[in-house]
Amino acid sequence: MTSLGATVIENGIHFAVWSSSARRLLVSIFDDTGTREIDRLELNPEGEGVHALFVPGLVAGTRYGFRADGDYAPERGFWFDPDKLLADPYAVEIDRPYQYHWRLAAKRNEGADTASLMPKAVACNLPQPLSIQTPLFQPGGLIYELNVRSFTKLHPDVPEAQRGTIAALAHPAVIEHLQRLGVSAVELMPITASIDERHLPPLGLSNAWGYNPVTFMALDPRLAPGGLVELRDTVAALRNAGIGTILDLVFNHTGESDRLGPTLSLRGLDAQAYYRHMPDGRLANDTGTGNTLACDHPVVRQMVLDTLRHFVRHAGVDGFRFDLAPVLGRIDGTFDPDAPLLQAIAGDPVLADRVLIAEPWDIGPNGYQLGNFRPPYLEWNDRYRDDVRRFWRGDAGAIGALATRLAGSSDVFGRTGQPVSRTVNFIAAHDGMTLADIVTYEHKHNAANGEHNRDGHNDNLSWNNGVEGETDDVEIARARFGDQCALLATLFASRGTIMLTAGDEFGRTQKGNNNAYAQDNAFTWLDWARRDEALEQYAASLSAMRRAFPPLLDTHFLTGEPPYGSDVPDVAWLTETGAPLGEADWNDPARHRLVMILGDSGGGRLAVLVNGDRRQCVFTLPLRDGYEWRPAIEAEAIDLARPLPGRSVNFMIERGIETARAGKGS
Repeated sequence: MTSLGATVIENGIHFAVWSSSARRLLVSIFDDTGTREIDRLELNPEGEGVHALFVPGLVAGTRYGFRADGDYAPERGFWFDPDKLLADPYAVEIDRPYQYHWRLAAKRNEGADTASLMPKAVACNLPQPLSIQTPLFQPGGLIYELNVRSFTKLHPDVPEAQRGTIAALAHPAVIEHLQRLGVSAVELMPITASIDERHLPPLGLSNAWGYNPVTFMALDPRLAPGGLVELRDTVAALRNAGIGTILDLVFNHTGESDRLGPTLSLRGLDAQAYYRHMPDGRLANDTGTGNTLACDHPVVRQMVLDTLRHFVRHAGVDGFRFDLAPVLGRIDGTFDPDAPLLQAIAGDPVLADRVLIAEPWDIGPNGYQLGNFRPPYLEWNDRYRDDVRRFWRGDAGAIGALATRLAGSSDVFGRTGQPVSRTVNFIAAHDGMTLADIVTYEHKHNAANGEHNRDGHNDNLSWNNGVEGETDDVEIARARFGDQCALLATLFASRGTIMLTAGDEFGRTQKGNNNAYAQDNAFTWLDWARRDEALEQYAASLSAMRRAFPPLLDTHFLTGEPPYGSDVPDVAWLTETGAPLGEADWNDPARHRLVMILGDSGGGRLAVLVNGDRRQCVFTLPLRDGYEWRPAIEAEAIDLARPLPGRSVNFMIERGIETARAGKGS
């Protein structure tokens, strides 16, 4: 099929766009400011739905948009309206951000020409493709999820003009912070061009997260004023520092929303093909956002693949996280782990070695698919999140679930006989309460979102340690600090890939708002000046310990047997007295303590001592001749801000006595 989009070639530009049902397709050419339409040309049908035209004399930098004419019958999926300027689905650059206006959603003949309201696509000469390098990130590493804008908006070391942009991530102060935490890869929340939901502007709010895309390849000009080159240079700078880059992409819906939404691109070109519809003609809504991309359609499938290849070839990214990923695997509305698009991504020559991460749920029929994606897809594991929170909240009977999560969730990812866990373990993410808010707020506080606290999850598995919200009570503050330490320690002690959301390492708060998507303000901007440096140092120490003990990075399921070449089992589960946990212990609803001893192939051992009780406890560890147990984390990292005694996770490393003594004074 002809290359779609605007291709700059010698002496002109070749325009091509796809529609199976438009009667006429046109390209509008604009002046250098993008404000005045200087030409409107009809494209020629070339077969298989492609309409194309070569326009001589045009050069790189030309601003343009498409228009489509045909039937107008929204109830049957036809939205053709030549007054609607349409964004090129293959645009790689736009000249300004999308902004919602009611006329973008007006019916045909009721809204006038929308060219003045729409960004213009910019025809570009793409940079030369990069030499594709093996991803730096490997399963078992630490993913650091961040929102580009909020991450550096208040960073004191980043130049003010650069704050909130992709380029800021390459600043030495930012890279130093990421290296100190031992970040394997940053996962950038959506950076492609998106639009606000229509209810936000009247409330004085805007979408701060970007999960409402319009064009899939074009970066948001507010985040990347330097365009694709800015992303490419930042990815290279991070890579030089040993840090990979993963893009969070949204291929499940677009900002065109439901039947009352704006006509911006795909809807105006061919809504019947690009979106799934119900038998009665209504838009399918497996996403909760009003529309669902038809990822089983060959043209949509090709668009997704072309987008992914674009970011690998021209920006050098390590991989991708797919929002509401079951949509990518739905065939006629039913999820299939062997769906053509999922297989095509995993088998593509450019994409096959990339990091692929699925958010394994949507709200459609049978939308919860945790554990059902095929390798090599890693999966966000919400059962890990929930079981760890339940344990540290103090729920009864949670010890067995905690051990299963610490060990890589074999109940979820080992069902098909796979020896390796594909879990992405996390306790907090962009969606939901922050780590600090989990131990500070028992209930959500979303009034600022303008929906009377109706939005967001009601069951957060959170607790407040005695007072809802901020308090000057020193004892409560110590308890909350200790709970954050325990949650972080649990995460870093867990088998499988782990994910930390930016700022959770130093106590970021959203004041109990668990759905802060509309808060592009101090609710979500990381407050670097007031960060909890003690918690941050503890997180860095946990990460250093994890990297220093190979079994913590291993993603194979534990067996209880010695690894090859060792006489030490890969795991032993013990009580606080050092006795093996028996069936009665596992089933004791009052048990809140356990010891996990991990062994490595060299015969070394690491003990993870978990005390989920408010009471202090003396743990007894099994001894071996010639060895002794020592703290695995330096004392100063623990003593910076001593939490209340009791609930905690401690780490002991077993060393040969002579070796330990010899290294004492070095």
